[in-house]
Amino acid sequence: MATDAPPPSKGGAGNEPAPHAPSTEEFTEVQESAEFGELRTAHRSFAFPLTIAFIAWYLVYVLLSNYAGDFMGTKLFGNINVALVLGLGQFLTTFLIAWFYSRHAATKLDPKAEAIKSRMENRPQTRLEGDA
Repeated sequence: MATDAPPPSKGGAGNEPAPHAPSTEEFTEVQESAEFGELRTAHRSFAFPLTIAFIAWYLVYVLLSNYAGDFMGTKLFGNINVALVLGLGQFLTTFLIAWFYSRHAATKLDPKAEAIKSRMENRPQTRLEGDA
């Protein structure tokens, strides 16, 4: 649906100046900083172990389905068997991991990332030789 509203100004909301667009050198400097290293470590120390654990859990489920048919077919109650419970467990763990990551990102990653972003955008703009 098209609107008649004009595009947003480059200055952002109100009369604020446009955020500073960091240069390649500034990005490299921030990437090499201890603060960015802490952010990267906080992400990796959460994401990698959970990813490995989930893949291992999924592979166990697949291997049991292929090679342990009698075990997977064991009825627990009514027509509910081990395969169905473990299969539904795959969905449950997917949603739990997404929820845990969302919580982790909101409390640990986002504040650090926002601080880095804010600092980069609010740096004094350096002039290039060709700028007037």
